[in-house]
Amino acid sequence: MGQIEDRLTAMGLTLPPEIVVPPGVKLPFAFVNVCGDRAIASGHGPQGPDGKVAEPFGVVGHDVTVEQAYESARLVALSMLGSLQRELGTLDRISHWVKALGMIRCGPNFGQQPAVINGFSDLILELFGPDVGRHSRSAVGMSSLPFGMPVEIEAEVLLHP
Repeated sequence: MGQIEDRLTAMGLTLPPEIVVPPGVKLPFAFVNVCGDRAIASGHGPQGPDGKVAEPFGVVGHDVTVEQAYESARLVALSMLGSLQRELGTLDRISHWVKALGMIRCGPNFGQQPAVINGFSDLILELFGPDVGRHSRSAVGMSSLPFGMPVEIEAEVLLHP
């Protein structure tokens, strides 16, 4: 295991296995696409330890509280880290988090998107530290997300050679 994996363990966190999709769903794309010294992570949702999409489901600010959505964003970070680890072999290959795009399923008058995506950013910064974990970010509202998820996030990282 690498240093980042050791930190995850020390924090009491575990990475979920590959996503278990509902019957009849096909996902014909790479969850992580490595291009030279970059890895681009496709949109990830919150996963439980069994690999399934994790509850709660619904619209943030209506069915799901901001606090619940923040926790969902933390689960998204773990889901993405699991995909990155499977593709890269170790999370220690990440030299810098570049950008994250956070999408929140919400109504037109909801304005707390940044507070939700902080769940992702806070975990990345805690795990990787302020130098490697520092990233640019957008947090936007969406009327719908796959599988009824409240949060979906995609990201780009730089890799050590």
